[in-house]
Amino acid sequence: MPELSVIVHGPNTQGHLAGLLDSLAAVPLPGVEVIVAAVGAWAQDTAQAHAAPETLVLPLPDGTDDAAARAAGAARASGRWLHFVHAKDGLPPGAPRTVAERAAELPDEVDVLLFDHVHSAWDTPALPSRDGRLLARAGRTDRTLDDAARLLRLTPLLGNRAIRTDFWRTYEDQLTDQLPHPLTPGGPPRRLTTDDEPFTAYTTLLLADRIACLNQVAYEDRRLRPESLPPRTAHQYYALIDRYERLLTRTEDRPAPHAVLYDVMVRDCLRTFARADLPEPVAREFFRRASQAAVRHRPENHRPPSGPEGMRRALLEEGAYTRYRAFQTANRARRAVRSTLRDRRREAAAKLRDHQYRRALSRPVNPDLAVFAAYWNRGVACNPAAIAAKLAELAPRIHPVWVVAREHAPLLPPGTDHVTPGTRRYWETLASAKYLVNNVNFPNAVVKRPDAVHLQTHHGTPLKRMGLDQMDFPAAAKGLDFDALLARVDKWDYSVSANSHTTRMWERAYPSRFVSLDHGYPRNDVYYTAGAEEIRVIRARLGIPPGHRAILYAPTHRDYEAGWTPRLDLAALADRLGEETVLLVRGHYFYGGSASPLTRPRRTGRSSRIVDVSSYDPVEELCLAADALVTDYSSIMFDYANLDRPIVIHADDWETYRTTRGVYFDLMAEPPGQVSRTQEELTDILTTDAWHDEGAAKSRAAFRRRFCEYDDGRAAERVVRRVFLGESEESLPPVIPVEDRTPAPTPQEAS
Repeated sequence: MPELSVIVHGPNTQGHLAGLLDSLAAVPLPGVEVIVAAVGAWAQDTAQAHAAPETLVLPLPDGTDDAAARAAGAARASGRWLHFVHAKDGLPPGAPRTVAERAAELPDEVDVLLFDHVHSAWDTPALPSRDGRLLARAGRTDRTLDDAARLLRLTPLLGNRAIRTDFWRTYEDQLTDQLPHPLTPGGPPRRLTTDDEPFTAYTTLLLADRIACLNQVAYEDRRLRPESLPPRTAHQYYALIDRYERLLTRTEDRPAPHAVLYDVMVRDCLRTFARADLPEPVAREFFRRASQAAVRHRPENHRPPSGPEGMRRALLEEGAYTRYRAFQTANRARRAVRSTLRDRRREAAAKLRDHQYRRALSRPVNPDLAVFAAYWNRGVACNPAAIAAKLAELAPRIHPVWVVAREHAPLLPPGTDHVTPGTRRYWETLASAKYLVNNVNFPNAVVKRPDAVHLQTHHGTPLKRMGLDQMDFPAAAKGLDFDALLARVDKWDYSVSANSHTTRMWERAYPSRFVSLDHGYPRNDVYYTAGAEEIRVIRARLGIPPGHRAILYAPTHRDYEAGWTPRLDLAALADRLGEETVLLVRGHYFYGGSASPLTRPRRTGRSSRIVDVSSYDPVEELCLAADALVTDYSSIMFDYANLDRPIVIHADDWETYRTTRGVYFDLMAEPPGQVSRTQEELTDILTTDAWHDEGAAKSRAAFRRRFCEYDDGRAAERVVRRVFLGESEESLPPVIPVEDRTPAPTPQEAS
């Protein structure tokens, strides 16, 4: 019995079906069956030519509506779960497997699994939806709709949810073509149309006992060009209100879902009224019906929003069509005036800034001034920080100035000279500095002076595709301007590398004339210079009791997720690992230093065993404190390998990550230690000797030889001597072979 039945349904609209079926046939789909309910001869011919041999094709006559096609496919499905995919839409690589694996974890009480999607149009690539943050907040714990009514705010698509097959068959009449009109009791059932898909999507949630979420992209909603579709009729606009009224009638005795649906209805009606170019009689009638619905279904103790939105709702409920139109006209006029004023202020500020910057560029370069920045101006960190520290030791005449965003300035070490982006001193400093050091790029507006030196330090060894290599992965690139990227890369004089793999990948991803500095990552020097006392102090600061094992859990960012939800039940893991293991949980810096609320233990007994260290800097201290690292695809694994301590890779979504983001090598074939694909496997590794057994040590040794090639504790010195002091490469301290290095002591050795 397959876990998931993917039901592709509908006609071959604008020829998109071939690409969808090709993507499904391109990779193995364990636990997944594919059924194509092909409407019309073109769809049937396409299915026969492009579907995998094991795919079941159901030929359906032209004119079969979407509801009937879905029903035909569901009737032949044998999976525990159903995923309805319209023939015009798409599936990201690995999506069916991701959904099937998540569904397999769920108990039978869960009826609907919600997940994220991207949307594309004829003129735009796949763009992220607005649902990701809501799914991230929901986490992985299943719940009832009454406890999570906000899930009704998710985009109402059937494609962004999987439906338990038994649940579908129980309520099939209500989810397909037997939908009596609740406002006309006794009226004949009315067959669903494409416009009714949102109604069906909402109804799945209203009928479900429990709902689960998956904060990953597993669907592509392809929006067809409106001009290619038949124009909408007045009846279709009125039907929008009719559908919401049917939903609200269902929820009269459920206050939380009713309140959310009411808010969704009013917003949707007002948005449709504002954006649709309706003939005057249709506009008046639409407004009248929307007004009646807003009054009829208004929740008890309803408190409308304040401001312009509240005014719009009040006018709608009054049925004040003429005054609403006047309000719209006045608002448009005000917005136009404000927009004009803002544009003028921006132009004036830009001209002043440009004038000041150009004047500063006309002055001589200051050979004793260096500008440092890291992680988009977050503060003193990473390779730039290690270089600045060594620079103060070897060339104290060179004055460092850090670029730091205003909100991060209070966290700077005392006495740190810094500038805030956009200020006059910021532009003057950038214009006059001899050295510009960053682990990301400086803004496009920064001019590369001929006698200035730009040093790109990067901030990790690349497993995932970077730079131009992202062009084939739109979910990762997210509209990246590659021409502008190359213009920034062309300003680099030097590029720092930790190993020859990285050197080759940087030269491939960022093709330009920069000089590769195969000197190691300066931030990793501490893994060879730290002593036992430093490690004891760090562990005490983190509250790790002597003799306890500390495991650092540091997952990476996923381009197909809007927020971070730990992929582990950390409370359950902590319970299994026992009282003498501490979990240090580190969220990715993309999420602003805030770990998920799920990392906070529910019971005080776990408070000392699960420690949120997402805001702790520097991360190198966390590595020094940890007996072992658990990560997925984060570049922290390459740095931590310098310590020659156990690393466990938890790769529950490797296929999705690899196909969505793209990778440079197969981590599953060349891991730095043990690999787990489920939480149970991870628990087994960490509760036995597997995490530090002979096999893990052998894998780690091979990994260290490849990826810790130039990191030996003297990388910062080599960079400073080469770039700032102008010494030749031959005169620099030679790199110590991996087998001859002595890493910092382990916590056990330091105790």
